[in-house]
Amino acid sequence: MDTDEQLHELDARGWRRGLYADVKRTFRAPIVNWIFRTTMANEPAFLRHAWGQVKPVFQTRAFARLTVRYRDAVLEAMDDAEPSAEDALATYRPGDVGLEPAAYRELRGQLATYDVVAPRLAVLFETMDRALHDEPVGHAPAEDRAATEPFPDWLDADRGRAPTLLDAEDVPDSLSDTVDAVQTFHGFDDQLPSIYRTLAQWPSFFERMWADTEPRLESDAFETACERTDDLVSSFVDTTPYRPRLAPADLERAGFDDETISSAQALFRQFNGGPVQTVLPGLPVFAATVGASGERDLL
Repeated sequence: MDTDEQLHELDARGWRRGLYADVKRTFRAPIVNWIFRTTMANEPAFLRHAWGQVKPVFQTRAFARLTVRYRDAVLEAMDDAEPSAEDALATYRPGDVGLEPAAYRELRGQLATYDVVAPRLAVLFETMDRALHDEPVGHAPAEDRAATEPFPDWLDADRGRAPTLLDAEDVPDSLSDTVDAVQTFHGFDDQLPSIYRTLAQWPSFFERMWADTEPRLESDAFETACERTDDLVSSFVDTTPYRPRLAPADLERAGFDDETISSAQALFRQFNGGPVQTVLPGLPVFAATVGASGERDLL
């Protein structure tokens, strides 16, 4: 797939626009993430088929419980540091980061959205990657009521604001050192993930927050957070009662050719490893710095 190609929500028409609306409603977030936009631009028929297969995974109380545990696993690990520690997680009020109240409110809303989507993307990548490579999904289905009970209506309802992003070339030059540090930490050569292009709209916050948070992200605490979330996501995908039929043989029977199948396999394997493994657990951390975290108590 050409990962530079995307179909943005405003440009989508017909069933494509409808699928985007379904993704937003299912994910409970006012955003259609990049993975959907680029897959839609390259292989729309595949995305329509795949979304129908994987959607039920996100609609259970067990998945709702996973999203809460994911966030708590990250923040609990980060909270383990003593408050006086040099690398303790910082929190900010508007004046701390040179923002007017309205700008701060918008920042909090957009970070809340990223906080919502983090566990959803983690499960999407793991489920799709496994299913596309004919690896086990739901091979040990949970037997409790939550496994098939509906996702609670109240959880993550009406949280967040639709994120806005700067194009990479529009990121202020004043942030060059911060951008270099971000790319080095995550292992990106020249890419800048969406979350950071969102934060670049508020340079004073981005620069201060990263300078304060980077030592914490480089600590054993964040490594522990990544390990805990990996384990939670893997266990959930093991025990989901729904098994998407997305193995190569299934897709061939559905009429997809080898090129489509191999490109989908490569895309989701790429995003189920590498830098994304540290980007996603970082999202609840950034939300916490402005008090935009969601529910942390277990369901």
